[in-house]
Amino acid sequence: MNQHEEFLAAEDGVSFADFMAYALHDPVRGYYARRISDVGARGDFTTSAEISPALAKAVAAWAARELRETKCRDLIELGPGSGALAAAVWKELPWSLRWRTRLHLVESSVGLRERQRSRKELRHVQWHETVEAALALCGGRACLYSNEFFDAFPVRVFGRQGQSWCELFVKKSEQGIMSEAFREVVDLPDSTLCSISFAEGQRVEVADAVRHWLENLQRVWNAGSMVAIDYGDLVETLYYRRLRGTIRGYLAQQRIEGEGIYQNIGRQDLTADVNFSDLMHWSHGFAARQKCETQREFLLPHADSSHRGDVYAVDPLGAGSAFRVWHLRKQES
Repeated sequence: MNQHEEFLAAEDGVSFADFMAYALHDPVRGYYARRISDVGARGDFTTSAEISPALAKAVAAWAARELRETKCRDLIELGPGSGALAAAVWKELPWSLRWRTRLHLVESSVGLRERQRSRKELRHVQWHETVEAALALCGGRACLYSNEFFDAFPVRVFGRQGQSWCELFVKKSEQGIMSEAFREVVDLPDSTLCSISFAEGQRVEVADAVRHWLENLQRVWNAGSMVAIDYGDLVETLYYRRLRGTIRGYLAQQRIEGEGIYQNIGRQDLTADVNFSDLMHWSHGFAARQKCETQREFLLPHADSSHRGDVYAVDPLGAGSAFRVWHLRKQES
């Protein structure tokens, strides 16, 4: 048994958050660290950036406005995937703004960084492994944007049992089978989920890793704006008809749920819907203003009804409502 198997076979098991962090980000076995090299038809999943031109147009319009209003000269994309969105956003920016704006990409995956570097449109870009490194070069003043970034953060999973909350732990047996067990906790961690009454057996996720990321961001980000696009919802409706929560995997464009998320460890993507109410709650202390809208509302002014990708992205019964867009203007420090 190697050290990685020993981690999963720990006597008391590991929290689901630790398992997810291992499966996605372990430097030897992690999906993002070792396996993923592309996004789109040749990858395990596809993002809106690969199919909808309206996304880049909307982000570019947002960036043009926010860069001018905040007087920032640096634009940062978080988790740029294949680099398709960064290349398209840069092309859509007005020339009068492009010549004085510096574009930065924050990417921790070696495979994806190589994929991004192969794009000739991104030769002028500066790459960073962390947002802290990017902001250090910008003097803490920048506008940030992301598409499907927060959904890749590990989440803690809790289950409602009677009047109590229990946290999900997982363990790998000698036969290589993963098993689940819940352990009682006194309270949920800081989350807007505490304001909701849930039925017996309901599973929910809390992205504590995102909360810590935002706390660190606050320390190094002095001025600017941020827009984040991701699948998810506000807390009131996030778990509607989803008793087992929102965790799932993606492998070769196939959605995987239930016990399947414990198979193909390090070879499939794992993700959870974003609780946008938590993002706004955790950012309240440093946000001058913020709002959340649907992807349809954000993209519609820029969508072309004759383009299939744009039609898909603004569909009110599909991606248009399944994705949310979070806007935040940083309170200057």
